[in-house]
Amino acid sequence: MPSDSGTEAEFHARISTHILDTVKGEPARDVYVRLERRDSGGWRMIAEGRTDQDGRLRYRVPLHEWQAGGYRLFFYVEPYLGDDAFFPEVTVAFHVHDPERHYHVPLLLSRYGYTTYRGS
Repeated sequence: MPSDSGTEAEFHARISTHILDTVKGEPARDVYVRLERRDSGGWRMIAEGRTDQDGRLRYRVPLHEWQAGGYRLFFYVEPYLGDDAFFPEVTVAFHVHDPERHYHVPLLLSRYGYTTYRGS
């Protein structure tokens, strides 16, 4: 992840996620989430982080990395759900058509299922 030493003008903050544990009815805290971009060589990580106390993560993506194209979020949920989780990881692929818009990709999570949607 980029450090906070740069100025705001160096970054786009146009992608965020939120994980809600639908069994507990609470945010999923401290879940590792990686943001990847598809390019000619395949998938490449451009940012990573962990959800905060409210289950949220807003990426600070360098301007040169945030463009129209294919992206995916990789949610490593096994440490949160436990070793017996049916889905140890969740990958959500999506397209960015307008990099000037905000993209919010929430994850509703339980031990045996998940769902996602384009949020606002």
